[in-house]
Amino acid sequence: MTTPRTARTPWIVGVSGASGTPYAAATIRALLAAGEAVDLVVSRAARLTILDETGISFRDGHWREDLATWLGWVPEDPRLDVVRYWPAGDFAAGPSSGSYPAKGMVVVPASTAAVAGIALGLSKDLLQRAADVNLKERRPVVVCVRETPLNRGTLRHMVELDEAGAVVLPAAPGFYAGLKDVQQLVDFVAGKILDVLGVPHTLFQRWRGDLHRL
Repeated sequence: MTTPRTARTPWIVGVSGASGTPYAAATIRALLAAGEAVDLVVSRAARLTILDETGISFRDGHWREDLATWLGWVPEDPRLDVVRYWPAGDFAAGPSSGSYPAKGMVVVPASTAAVAGIALGLSKDLLQRAADVNLKERRPVVVCVRETPLNRGTLRHMVELDEAGAVVLPAAPGFYAGLKDVQQLVDFVAGKILDVLGVPHTLFQRWRGDLHRL
């Protein structure tokens, strides 16, 4: 008798075109470090932002090599074996259907265009479609908004996302616990995302009620 295989149930990570791609990299690294599988969707605009912020070209045909470079790993790293990449224009992809097994979705960073598209159900690409699917399936959806200041339209869209069941998590790092460098601030936001997902991590020092003494 053949033993049935355990179903792969990933977190879907959507990267939109907002500035702040280090937040996405930190979130992906932390999910993989926690032993979680990841389905990755990188929007067309996000590719330009990744190139601008890191100098890395993210290509469909070489996604594993490019993702490894972005995360600071090597392509042979076994942690990447649990990552599946879906092109943003592939509407036949697994995450476009509610029957596709997934734990939920994170959009990090989330541009105001992505916020609007998800709130309005536009599904103009796989990122927005996957977010809409996970909302309708009542799975956890975290939208990490990275923009300032915010206009009335975006604020309304954020309220609509909250009402639809998403968690709107602005990319707003905390400065307690004596954080001293940029990566610690990035990891703080990634850690807050994993807190919402219920995924354990050690990305930041938690507040214990004692003032930090230098």
